[in-house]
Amino acid sequence: MPKVCELTKVERGQTVLLKTQSVPATLNYISLTHDIKSPPLVPYPSWEANELGNCENGLTTVYRMKIDNCDRLWVLDTGTFGIENTTTQLCPYALNVFDLKTNTRIRRYKLRNEDTNDDSFIANIAVDEGAHCSDTFAYMSDELGYGLIVYSWAENKSWRFTHSYFRPDPLAGDFNIGGLNFQWDSEGIFGMSLTPKQTDGSRILLFSPLASNREFAISTSILRNESRVSDSYYDFVPLNDRGPNFHVTARVMDEFGIHFFNLIDKNAVGCWNFQNPYQPGFFDVVDYDNEALIFPSDAKIDRYRNLWVMSDRMPNFLMSSLDYNDFNFRIFSAPVNVLIKSTACELYI
Repeated sequence: MPKVCELTKVERGQTVLLKTQSVPATLNYISLTHDIKSPPLVPYPSWEANELGNCENGLTTVYRMKIDNCDRLWVLDTGTFGIENTTTQLCPYALNVFDLKTNTRIRRYKLRNEDTNDDSFIANIAVDEGAHCSDTFAYMSDELGYGLIVYSWAENKSWRFTHSYFRPDPLAGDFNIGGLNFQWDSEGIFGMSLTPKQTDGSRILLFSPLASNREFAISTSILRNESRVSDSYYDFVPLNDRGPNFHVTARVMDEFGIHFFNLIDKNAVGCWNFQNPYQPGFFDVVDYDNEALIFPSDAKIDRYRNLWVMSDRMPNFLMSSLDYNDFNFRIFSAPVNVLIKSTACELYI
């Protein structure tokens, strides 16, 4: 079984510990030229742009981000401070887009009141590029408000889909991760991924609630059409059940249809080839680590076909405590072709 190479470990040391009032910067990058295990975090695009509560010009709490093929960085800012019942909404949810060539923000879109509700927690983002850069849509998952928000770059507007498939499965709310048993029974639609373009030019958005062992699918031709918001129930399709203890956080698919997903129950990263049926027997594990991969929380594939995975021990942070003398936040990287070799996901073209 190929092993994911540990590229670097990002330690939450004294200089980046969570403060009582704020973290120093919510959006950071690290330099890969540092020959050290824990390179310093550098605020992006600047310290000033990470000012807590500066709704118009700053970033408050960044949860997910995505880089597209047009060298734009899409950043979802929740605008919140705190956690669970201590959460305070300092700023409205906002989608920020940066030009990576100039490291400047080129757009900030504040979500409409109609896009959220009192329970909203928008946790993830997928970016769908069409034939040109202006033909781009972003899909944002409302984990606790059970909705899917669509944003059109060309129209600079958003709309919200609702569906019962966005809700948690009441039979899948029990978790066992890193030696901790707990219940997350309210977590709905979370991770999302997009397939390569289909014959009609659209893609398929794959998604699942966090408290679920099942995947669902919807064509982006439906999501891109605002008029289908109230007339699309039967366009959403349930796929086969993955099996027990198959909770998935983030996932990503490359241009050849190789799908990677973080298996939090197994401290592992899984895979599936889009050319195969979606059912057990065609899933595989490309790497696991019962220490370093406790709660793999994000996954990305870069333009060189490397998979990047981040783990953060979130259950320990929420349900127990973090040992700040240990490495709690890790980033891993490995070539896609190395990971899938000799697995059920191996590509044959």
